[in-house]
Amino acid sequence: MASRSNSPISGIQSLLRDERFWKIAFQALIVLFVVDLLWHFSATLNDNMLGRGIKFGFSFLKNPAGFAIGESLLDYEAQDTYTKVIQVGIINSLRVMILGVILATIMGIAAGVASFSNNWLLNKISRAYVGLVQNVPLLLQLFFWYLAVFFSFPAPRNPFVFPNANLSWFVLSKKGIYIPGPSFTPDTWTGLILLAVSLLLVGLFFNSIKVVRSGSYRGGIGSLMGYGFNLLLIPVLLVTEFFLLFNWNAGKGVYFKGAFPSLMSSPQGLWVIVLLVLIIPLVVLARWRTKMIAEQGESGKPQLIAIALLLLLGLVILLFALGWQSPVAALKDDGTFTGGVTGGLKLSLEYAAIVTGLTFYTGAFIAEIVRAGIQSVSQGQWEAARSLGLNSGLAMRMVVFPQALRVIIPPLNSQFANLAKNSSLALAIGYPDLYSVANTTFNQTGRPVEVFLLMMATYLIINLLISFNMNQLNSAVQFKER
Repeated sequence: MASRSNSPISGIQSLLRDERFWKIAFQALIVLFVVDLLWHFSATLNDNMLGRGIKFGFSFLKNPAGFAIGESLLDYEAQDTYTKVIQVGIINSLRVMILGVILATIMGIAAGVASFSNNWLLNKISRAYVGLVQNVPLLLQLFFWYLAVFFSFPAPRNPFVFPNANLSWFVLSKKGIYIPGPSFTPDTWTGLILLAVSLLLVGLFFNSIKVVRSGSYRGGIGSLMGYGFNLLLIPVLLVTEFFLLFNWNAGKGVYFKGAFPSLMSSPQGLWVIVLLVLIIPLVVLARWRTKMIAEQGESGKPQLIAIALLLLLGLVILLFALGWQSPVAALKDDGTFTGGVTGGLKLSLEYAAIVTGLTFYTGAFIAEIVRAGIQSVSQGQWEAARSLGLNSGLAMRMVVFPQALRVIIPPLNSQFANLAKNSSLALAIGYPDLYSVANTTFNQTGRPVEVFLLMMATYLIINLLISFNMNQLNSAVQFKER
């Protein structure tokens, strides 16, 4: 008779000794616990609302809002529904976020690179800017820009005109800031904003297709859930992209036209589409030239000439086809100002204050990230660049900074997300962003739970899109090992 120690292990015993089983079981228990916790919270919330005679739901969004909004790219009136109010707030928030990210990145890179400048004054200004802005609360900075800077502008009937009344480039008054700009309609600006959001979704869409095609669901419950999530995400993204890009009718719950119909509603918008189309041959030619130089040892001069011609065409379109206008302050016969301004691009004081505050604040943190990224590049790279005859500027631009990107981009992700979230402080200076209009909405409707859920979902989606695309960019700049 065989001894007990030599008997084969049963299937259950083998399963209990398998480390992979316990990992999957632990993940399944955590998922069940989270689902049960959310179910408990939602049931408690529903009971409390029913006890107060309130039924959870979003039907109140169809009711007239009854309050005005200071500025909006959408055609909004006080009698419009709360649904349109929320959409106006989202568009206004995206206006701040998109321009803020662009300007803060430029400011941060400039200040970070300037900290390595051989110019003593430039170096000290950069360090003083970072040290001062980082240690002052953002809300205080917003009040400073709005009350101490922009709100100190002269009255509309006595504006500050630069350089003079006959050749005005900038007109500043309490009525707003007027600067040279393209003659875009509100629909054109809305189309550009929707196009920017659509580009963020495109990266997520192609990644979901890649996950589904690769079959990366093998290997545990986490991978299985990720595979299922990406599988469900593909049709959702397709529908969302359709509305953002090709929705021709503004109404019935969606009070904006898609990006392309909005752009095609004006001649300047059509030229913007042409500029976007030019990007495709530029990318193709650039990759073709790189392949010719690397694989066949050719000069790539024909491709370079074609790229230069396309860039020249784009520059001509940018300068002459977009209808650039300078602001003109209206004058009376005696030469005094009437308070009216025609032409140019108008920025409200509230919008200018929130964008300026977020730009300088976030730019200071980006400057430190850039400085740390540049310092991470070994000194040998500097010496190798100088041995090739490159001056400090070319060495920074062509050798050091591209290598520093692998260190710069991951923390840059957090700063962009912080800027998106900090834009909600616009409420403090009266700019009608999402949080501002939502705050008025739940005060009037008595529906704070539903309104806050909408706000949380919106900010969550925006930050997830930022995080995902920055992660994709980070993967692209990392060194590829063979």
